[in-house]
Amino acid sequence: MSCQANDTEKRREAIIPQGAAYFAVETTKSARHFAFHLLPEFTLLAFSAALDPLRIANQLAQRPLYRWTVSSQDGAAATSSCGMSVNVDQPLSPSARDTDLVVCGGTVRSGEGHKELQAVLRQHARFGGRVGGICTGAIALAQAGLLAGRKATLHWENQPAFREKFPDVEVTGNTYEVDGRIFTCGGGVGATDMMLEIIEDDYGRPFADLVADMCLYAQRRSERSPQRTSISNAIESRNPLLVRAIKLMQANIETPTAMEDLADATGCSRRQMERLFMKYLDKTPYRFFRDLRLDHGHSLLRETDMSVTEIAVASGFASPVVFIKCFRERFGHSPGKYRKTN
Repeated sequence: MSCQANDTEKRREAIIPQGAAYFAVETTKSARHFAFHLLPEFTLLAFSAALDPLRIANQLAQRPLYRWTVSSQDGAAATSSCGMSVNVDQPLSPSARDTDLVVCGGTVRSGEGHKELQAVLRQHARFGGRVGGICTGAIALAQAGLLAGRKATLHWENQPAFREKFPDVEVTGNTYEVDGRIFTCGGGVGATDMMLEIIEDDYGRPFADLVADMCLYAQRRSERSPQRTSISNAIESRNPLLVRAIKLMQANIETPTAMEDLADATGCSRRQMERLFMKYLDKTPYRFFRDLRLDHGHSLLRETDMSVTEIAVASGFASPVVFIKCFRERFGHSPGKYRKTN
């Protein structure tokens, strides 16, 4: 065996750092193996937020509860979205059935994913292995056909395009989702939330809570917790009529509701709704709704291969001409120019 192969084998052993805190874990389980696969421009925060709770669990127990390996497509160092590179143990390869195979995504580019990764994911799931997606890693799982009819989540910024491309997936705005042997999270500290639940399932709540304390993570969130702050916090108003109107707008991006109908559904007059929007948001309801739909179109333009006409329809515009005009007014350039330069 070569020196390089020996080094790889050593890295596959569970890491058990020394620490002052200790929690006695009595178990006959073998170390659970996580195989993290890093996609180009993966999110470093989300990857480390998933990995470090495993390291802390080993440290607290002073025994090998978890081990991990890291791969990239070709075995070369993987570059994250912030430009930092992470050395990996190996190129992409099939994993043993008792391994949790986790795809770590980040910055999204339009186009299909790598066919080899899809094949590895399908094979792993077919033979009963657990499969996970961190941040936009859920896209790779969906491309492999593993999320059809399931609950899943990914970062909220990428959800509009994901819903358009994979309408058979029940996408939620929650921090993370566990559906059978498939688990996904929205990225960032959502990865910590998800891993803490896995640790709790393996070794109990008191142990998982101490791991959270070691992460200085004061408030664990459940899979039912939303990724984003509430609308009332975002707009700095708890006015129920305003919040209700915005929720209705968000739910009707593709089929915009007329302002009179929106006011009726909100429970106020159109005049009252206009005063509320101007007071708290300094925009008319029409302008706020239009900007909301343009932001949706902006997301689809970046993350899908949909035509401008298709994006205009999906964003609730009567014609691509109107969409292009409004897009240029909001973003300073046409949809076509944006797509060419991004």
